[in-house]
Amino acid sequence: MTKQVLKLGIPKGSLQNATFDLLERAGFNVSGYERSYFPRIDDEEIQLILLRAQEMSRYVEDGVLDAGFTGHDWIVENDSNVHEVCELLYSKATSNPARWVLAVPSEAAAQQPEDLAGGIVATELVNATKRYFAEKNVNVKVEFSWGATEVKARLVDAIVELTETGSSLRANNLRIIDTIMTSTTRFIANRTAWTDAFKRQKIENICILLNAAIDAKTKVGLKMNVRNEDLQTIIGILPAEKSPTVSPLADGAHVAVEIIVDDNIERRLIPELKRAGATGIFTYSLKKVIH
Repeated sequence: MTKQVLKLGIPKGSLQNATFDLLERAGFNVSGYERSYFPRIDDEEIQLILLRAQEMSRYVEDGVLDAGFTGHDWIVENDSNVHEVCELLYSKATSNPARWVLAVPSEAAAQQPEDLAGGIVATELVNATKRYFAEKNVNVKVEFSWGATEVKARLVDAIVELTETGSSLRANNLRIIDTIMTSTTRFIANRTAWTDAFKRQKIENICILLNAAIDAKTKVGLKMNVRNEDLQTIIGILPAEKSPTVSPLADGAHVAVEIIVDDNIERRLIPELKRAGATGIFTYSLKKVIH
């Protein structure tokens, strides 16, 4: 019997390193992606293929790939008929959604999309941009941009460009006048592959592990020793929506309390817990958190 293999597309370009980092945090060992379009992974039932995110959804829809990672923006741009397995909140710089924005030079007169009527807009996201202006009944010419789109903002009337932090736009003295679309990374599957029992289970397993790694990145484990008489006070300090694990210690006078918390509240909690009588407090990083 021929061994079954899941053909999995990895986005080459800005998302590449972030995706490989996420796979490794999820427990996979990946190598060879610096030199090959077919990186190695320590799972003989998965074959990795590097492709640009812009074309990923087309190859998944056509069945060239069983599944892959791409932005929601490119699924919309390509009008691809694929199954969206899950949203993955990671990107090249932050965990925030990326935005396709309509931008003009800071010195330009345009203040709103309607002010661009009769003008030229440069972008890589051609189809979605055309739909955006059509919905607003604004007649513009949308030109495809092969890159360095910020430079073209002073050659045409406006650009539609992808941004996470806005730093590149500010550096080029550009002003945002509207947001065309927000986008996050999606794990997508070919619809036929999704009906195959082996491939579907493989895809679902990957989804669980990746989301567990994403959730773990923003959380820490917190453990401490607490006197029995201080326990209710300590529990009152801990996040109300969490239920800590409480275990009696051998001396009978103390318990061990353990909880997972968001890392952005850890520094506030620890001094409060110390003042309330907790001892032996320590935190530890997590590899995966599965809800």
